[in-house]
Amino acid sequence: MIITYSRKGVPIRISQERWRHISLRHPEMLGQKEKVVETIADPDMILLGDFSEVLAVRFYPETPLTRKHLIVAYKEASDEDGFVITAYFTNAPSKRRVIIWKR
Repeated sequence: MIITYSRKGVPIRISQERWRHISLRHPEMLGQKEKVVETIADPDMILLGDFSEVLAVRFYPETPLTRKHLIVAYKEASDEDGFVITAYFTNAPSKRRVIIWKR
């Protein structure tokens, strides 16, 4: 299990089960754990998700798919605990989402 910290200082867990889920659903994420950790800890922006989760967003000029934004959905269950839900690359973050924080 990997633990990193959100911008608010909440420890966010990336369990082996979640990483397996991410890798199976998004094969391009294989080998991208460091980017996931970096995106949670130092995002370009944070968006509000649909179900009280947050979406950390960071742009990467080089990925397995060319230039992309990495979206990491995670939930801060409390001030002391959080967990990753999923992660994936996209061309651009959704413009319909509420921006919670931006660099």
